[in-house]
Amino acid sequence: MSFPQAFVDPSSVAVVGATDDRAKWGYWLATGALAGAGRRQVWLVNRRAAQVLGQSCRPTVDDLPQAPDLVALCVPPRHVLPVVRGALAKGCRAFLSITAGLGADEAELAALLRESGARMIGPNSLGLFNAATELRLAWGNFAPGSLAIVSQSGQLGSEIAALGARAGLGVSRFYSVGNQLDVTAVDVLESLVSDEHTSTVALYLESFADGARIVTALEALRRAGKHALVLTTGASEGSRLLARSHTGSMTSALDVVDAACRAAGALRVATPRELVDAARVLDATAPPGGRRVAIISDSGGQGGIAADLAGDRGLRAPVFTEQLQARLRDLLPAAAAVSNPVDLAGAGEADLQVYARVTELVAASGEVDSIVLSGYLGCYGEDSPSLVNAESAVIDRLGHLGRGHQTDAARVPLIVHSMSAASPAVARLREHRVPVFDTIDAALGALGHLTQLGGQPRPAPMTVRTEAAVPAPGYWAARTFLTALGIAMPEARLVTDAAGFAAACASLRAPLVLKAGWIEHKSEHRAVRTGLGPDTADAVFREMYERLGPGEYVVEEQDIRPGVVELLIGARRDRDFGPTVTVGHGGILAELWHDVSVELAPVDRPTAAGMLDRLRSRRLLDGWRGQPAVDLDALIDTVVAVSEAIAATPGLADIEINPIRVGPEGALAVDALVVPRAEDVVAKAACEATGVNGHRETTEEQEASREHVH
Repeated sequence: MSFPQAFVDPSSVAVVGATDDRAKWGYWLATGALAGAGRRQVWLVNRRAAQVLGQSCRPTVDDLPQAPDLVALCVPPRHVLPVVRGALAKGCRAFLSITAGLGADEAELAALLRESGARMIGPNSLGLFNAATELRLAWGNFAPGSLAIVSQSGQLGSEIAALGARAGLGVSRFYSVGNQLDVTAVDVLESLVSDEHTSTVALYLESFADGARIVTALEALRRAGKHALVLTTGASEGSRLLARSHTGSMTSALDVVDAACRAAGALRVATPRELVDAARVLDATAPPGGRRVAIISDSGGQGGIAADLAGDRGLRAPVFTEQLQARLRDLLPAAAAVSNPVDLAGAGEADLQVYARVTELVAASGEVDSIVLSGYLGCYGEDSPSLVNAESAVIDRLGHLGRGHQTDAARVPLIVHSMSAASPAVARLREHRVPVFDTIDAALGALGHLTQLGGQPRPAPMTVRTEAAVPAPGYWAARTFLTALGIAMPEARLVTDAAGFAAACASLRAPLVLKAGWIEHKSEHRAVRTGLGPDTADAVFREMYERLGPGEYVVEEQDIRPGVVELLIGARRDRDFGPTVTVGHGGILAELWHDVSVELAPVDRPTAAGMLDRLRSRRLLDGWRGQPAVDLDALIDTVVAVSEAIAATPGLADIEINPIRVGPEGALAVDALVVPRAEDVVAKAACEATGVNGHRETTEEQEASREHVH
């Protein structure tokens, strides 16, 4: 169902519950609605008042001369359903419900909206705002601007708007979606794609139901030239708890949200302040094309701290070339540092224009992607009034640079950190739309975030692999499934008794590994033994068989190649976002190191390579302390194959290879787990138990089946 124009630019609005009491919602909705009375018909509705805010009131919606395009509700919960019924009968099909606490009435309200084809924002909304259409139905006031706010929490959305206003950043649209009984956040996101007044979208969500559609909407915003900043809490946590593999225990809900943001070209931030800081920079300039930053300061101490913080924010302050350093020396005193960071060494006090000259030279060098100017600039005129004009002239020159009078290909964003928070010079920087911050950590934090938006969203390759049959439980079936994907595994035999075990040992190369194939986490149950040779194998098998009982045992040739690195590759089906793939430090200590990288599945080879690059243990793959480099191509191929398999096979919940041993000669998966979706297992068991195939299991058979599944 499309997003109604009534939530964007209604032809008429009725405020039900309008009041003169400034402490009540009805006052703010009424005053806001009346502020747009020059654009649309506004009716105020109150059963007990003949007038509100000097305007005549109608007792009910039914008393209005015609059906309002949009009805805003701020009435007690018990009145919501009667008012909605009356408005629907009148012909209204769009509602904004501020009222919360509907309880059992919420389900009836949802059904009523569906049956009538009506739409509602809320209940429990804090309102909506559209600067371009003079639509203000919310508590408080909003300064117009280019930031759209879509929030599941109304108050947090209001905080973002307030922080933005203090920083000179206005709002294009504001939607508090509340309980999302009908209209959801993704409905609003989709409506913003074509909004010419919005350049950046702030999204706060506590849950990501319909996650795939959210990703699609964020992608559409990016293609339309708009940036999306995402703020959330531990969203989708329930899906992590459903996982039975190491992969599930090692990945957090936020890992998956981050993967979704990368896939869509959006950016997740941690706090409202971080969101507003990033939005401030986006309002003034495009994201930098890379992570190389020049730091220019009039204090060696401030420059050094900035350089340290830059590294912590994922930025890099490269040493300038000798050619650039020589040109900087021509501008600065002999004591100045010119390698990066640049220390002006008092040159600014002698000639304020040096700030602009140095910044322009570095911007034109092609050696950096962004510039941070840090220190006293912004304070000269504030502390010494005789310097106001000279400082203003420098700022005008920097403003010219910040507006991008470089070529598009050489655009280098400029961010200023000033020791003054609100001097006339700082205000002038903002007039020129140069982002200015009063702390260096905020400036570099915003810049660090924006570098993640500088590239294009990762491509989403089509799933090329056809759907595979979901394997039966157990390690042997998992081996069969993975080898069919082209994933290498050790030579092995399936055995069920001592005689079969002896025959397997005779046909395989020692040392050998023995596994109880039906047990998922084998190390925890002493269900795997390694290093078996002719003298020990038989005794080990008999001991394990006596302790664990009959079942599918697997004998494998043990991988004893030198120079091997153990990793984990996992794939799982997130409840909200669907298929995901994970790669990380593997082996029995995988959870201890917690070194993982997650993407939405499927991934292509460049994306898989990028996942490896994000690992803290990445350098092990290139050879560490004399060890040879491993076969990265084989590892990448395996990540891609697993990601395609989970995406192509809806009946799978988890795939895990732990560890995959990667050496110079290739990658070998030496243990694996493949888990069907729980609902599929239950459905299959129900069919079998009720005799769908002509046989009804006995109680003993059902119990045995459940034990085998779990």
